[in-house]
Amino acid sequence: MRSGKGWLGLSAIAALALAAAGPAWTQTDTIASVKQKGKVVVGVKADYKPFGYTDPSGKIVGLEVDLADDVAKRLGVQIELVPVIAANRMEFLKQGRIDLMIATMAYKPDRAEVIGIPEPFYYAGAANVFAKKSSGLKAWADLKGKPVCAIQGAYYNRRTGEEFGANLVVFKGVTEAMAALEAGNCVGVVFDTTFFAGIMGDAKWADYAMVLPSIDPEPWGVGVRKDDPKFAAYMSGVIKDWHKTGYLLALEKKWGIPQSPYLVEQQAKFK
Repeated sequence: MRSGKGWLGLSAIAALALAAAGPAWTQTDTIASVKQKGKVVVGVKADYKPFGYTDPSGKIVGLEVDLADDVAKRLGVQIELVPVIAANRMEFLKQGRIDLMIATMAYKPDRAEVIGIPEPFYYAGAANVFAKKSSGLKAWADLKGKPVCAIQGAYYNRRTGEEFGANLVVFKGVTEAMAALEAGNCVGVVFDTTFFAGIMGDAKWADYAMVLPSIDPEPWGVGVRKDDPKFAAYMSGVIKDWHKTGYLLALEKKWGIPQSPYLVEQQAKFK
């Protein structure tokens, strides 16, 4: 039978163990940190027109940059933009090199295990086919038996080939696929609508358009640090307001992006 001193000893050991483990439960307070330093550091794309890209003057601009500016304005602080790419954007956030990430990041469950991705989502890419306006393509079923250029690994390739019967001509990168389209090796390119939105203003593609109804939307989320539920809740409220007020729809119009059915749906939901 244990003595009272024994139990007290165990309790003391447990208390010390908890104290030692204390830092593991420490939560980041991004909002407090941002207000203390007077600026919010946001990771954005600098190579994905029109969401985040470098203009001729060297300034990073785009739809997501406008969103980052709005967050800074709401917090009452200055903004610092840090260019990120898919390979480093989550690491920059985890390391504290950026406070917030708004960088064309599609939601994936495995990503949500690494960083915080507050809902609702602020945008969504989708699949479409970029083809000549005179192609006669109006429905996905029209692709049956026709050569369609595709990018290796894209999630909508299987559906395009198996369900709609297109003969996929697969390339490693989008540059090669677009070159094949221009050369007449396929009737169109199946890819993400957000990419096509960025090139539709180029004179080179004046005779082309996204010719089909967009399908398979893939939502995009902002990124915050995993250990900061307070900032995640704050950003959730901001995103709801972006949808409710039609701010995102207005930015689409500003940047020449065809209206997203996803944004229309979200505005109706939060209005």
